[in-house]
Amino acid sequence: MTEQTHDDEAHGGALGSRLNWLRAAVLGANDGIVSTAGIVVGVAGATGDRNALLTAGLAGLLAGSMSMAAGEYVSVSTQRDSELAALAQERRELKERPEAELEELTELLERRGLSREVAREAAVQLTERDALKAHASVELGIDPDELTNPWNAALASFLAFTVGALLPLLAIVLPPAGWRLPVTVGSVLAALVLTGWSSARLGAAAAGPAMLRNVAGGALAMGVTFAAGTLLGAVGV
Repeated sequence: MTEQTHDDEAHGGALGSRLNWLRAAVLGANDGIVSTAGIVVGVAGATGDRNALLTAGLAGLLAGSMSMAAGEYVSVSTQRDSELAALAQERRELKERPEAELEELTELLERRGLSREVAREAAVQLTERDALKAHASVELGIDPDELTNPWNAALASFLAFTVGALLPLLAIVLPPAGWRLPVTVGSVLAALVLTGWSSARLGAAAAGPAMLRNVAGGALAMGVTFAAGTLLGAVGV
């Protein structure tokens, strides 16, 4: 039986973090595919003009990617502010009442299954090594050395959405007029199968239901927008 090495354990958290980022990137690309496909297919229902399709698709791509980036920046900035505030409070408490904080760390380790004696010894050693990091990790679930970066999150969301949005945009403007809609629908559904499978695998879930939900949601979005576009085009709006 193969034993897990110390390096495997040390890098387990980093691997989990990378997997979370990959999953977020896949979901961001998925949003770009579905939202942009809905826009261009809806416009295609009203008009076959290539310039109109390109304009609508580019507008949807830019608006969606900027919205995703801004939303992610605000969300992660709020999270980072909360983490910094919690660390500042913990730093003050360690300075003002170190014995009480040592006892608190001991009790937290006890709750994780250690005996009183072992928990006390572990708390003392962790405090001597890096008291703030020990309390941040055990009490708050925060790594002071790896706080979330809102700029990285915003850029990742922007790029993921843009990559996803480019597929339906190119699929609707590059083929000849008679092939635009079937090529777009086919490529979008194929891409949704891939993103559904990828997100399921990264989340250690069953791939079949995830792919089915993804494809059904994308097909519904395109069907609704195409029907709306066709109706508006028919009445001359």
